[in-house]
Amino acid sequence: MTLTVDVISDVICPWCSIGKRRLEKAIAEYGKPVQVRWHPYQLNPQMPREGIRRQEYRQKKFGSLQRSQELDAQVIAAGREVGIVFDFDSIETTPNTQDAHRLIWLAEQEGIQDAVVEGLFRAYFTQGRNISVQAVILDVVAEAGLDRIKAEGVLKGQQGLDVILQAGEQARRLHVNGVPCFIISKRVMVSGAQSPEAFLDAFQQAGADD
Repeated sequence: MTLTVDVISDVICPWCSIGKRRLEKAIAEYGKPVQVRWHPYQLNPQMPREGIRRQEYRQKKFGSLQRSQELDAQVIAAGREVGIVFDFDSIETTPNTQDAHRLIWLAEQEGIQDAVVEGLFRAYFTQGRNISVQAVILDVVAEAGLDRIKAEGVLKGQQGLDVILQAGEQARRLHVNGVPCFIISKRVMVSGAQSPEAFLDAFQQAGADD
């Protein structure tokens, strides 16, 4: 049986990027087929479409820039362990992620979802690109292999919006209050960017009855 991993995630969550790397390591060690699917979760569904200044957002969320910088340092250290270089100083804007999720949905239809998710994480966290800007996000997904004309067509219309709403309802039914969240073969839930060993344990649990 091919295991499935449904990942509930937002592209502005650094722990989602770290969790992706740890999951990939677990899959490599598992050595059997694993199908990964990415599902939208908006940490800030009321975010203005143009986003807001990151310093302003972080200060409001965590109470002070000092606390924000302490948390960033923890993420940077964890990222270093899995080969991710987080460059928070280069990020000026915390974006609205609605368009990102719509293009991740399109990428699944095109069979390149992983590449697009990876490209968005890298663009935001490592390159500091403002993915609130449609021209920028179109560049990012095109670089990852998504057809730019198809992507532009999605952003000009309403496609994918219903997927975001449905995913939000599903997350509430599953009592998912934060990301990343990984659901293994619809049987085992792993919350947070757990270790590869924790993912391997979940794989075994999910396949235990087969």
